[in-house]
Amino acid sequence: MFTVAALYRFTPFADPAALRGPLMEVCAASGVRGTLLLAREGLNGTIAGRADGVAAVLSHLRALPGCAGLAPRFSEAATLPFGKMRVRLKREIVTMGQPGLDPTTVGRKIAAEDWNAVIADPDTVVIDTRNAYEVAIGSFAGAVDPGTETFGAFPEWWAANREAHSGKRVAMFCTGGIRCEKATAFLRADGVADVVHLDGGILDYLARVPEAESLWRGGCFVFDDRVSVGHGLRPGDHVLCHACRRPLSVAETRHPDYEAGIACHRCVNEFSAPDRARFRERMRQIALARTRGTRHLGG
Repeated sequence: MFTVAALYRFTPFADPAALRGPLMEVCAASGVRGTLLLAREGLNGTIAGRADGVAAVLSHLRALPGCAGLAPRFSEAATLPFGKMRVRLKREIVTMGQPGLDPTTVGRKIAAEDWNAVIADPDTVVIDTRNAYEVAIGSFAGAVDPGTETFGAFPEWWAANREAHSGKRVAMFCTGGIRCEKATAFLRADGVADVVHLDGGILDYLARVPEAESLWRGGCFVFDDRVSVGHGLRPGDHVLCHACRRPLSVAETRHPDYEAGIACHRCVNEFSAPDRARFRERMRQIALARTRGTRHLGG
């Protein structure tokens, strides 16, 4: 089994570019793959590999300024869920597009074991801060879906719906905790006094709360080859449309518009003929790589 570590940390980095080279070197030496983002506000990403390799990378990360308390969320995968290692420099580790926002001034964290009681409170509004395609395959019962296509659209949605939720505690959640944590900083800056978020996100909840007690319904989209996970972080049965990157249920792959790697019923009208030709060539190259017993980086 391979160890998968999802992690993030809001902490100021004076020169993120200077951190990239040494981090790439330790990842390569440790046989770890995945994606890590570096920005002036901190780091974010998911890595996977053998347990000792992941431990070596985490040791390097914890030595970075302000990262001693880095607390990854761990899971396992039967196959390595990433094709290569990327370390990217970004303006933000999770893009909200709010200049001047201090992402370290956040709302109160709620442990997974205490989350059910919080969201069952009728004076609490529960908001899913993920994208619409993620919410479509699973969420907490009764949660508000903003219907946003990107996290950067959340501030506009909040501005339009703020009054409808005034006077209530706001409880927010996301996959691993980073988006809802930054969203709490945004709401606090907007004057919302009582705002909380699920510590460790959905992944920590699914790992720690017994299924019989869970208020989660459906699957949780993850940004790797597993596509979705369920209770106990067991891999789900969703597949990814490699054209639009949306998750699909097994039933949706039987839709007449579905063509593996080329189109699904959601994106059949979203791409041009040249795009489809490029997707078909990619799928041909993936098939050839499999016959050679190798992995194509696009698949």
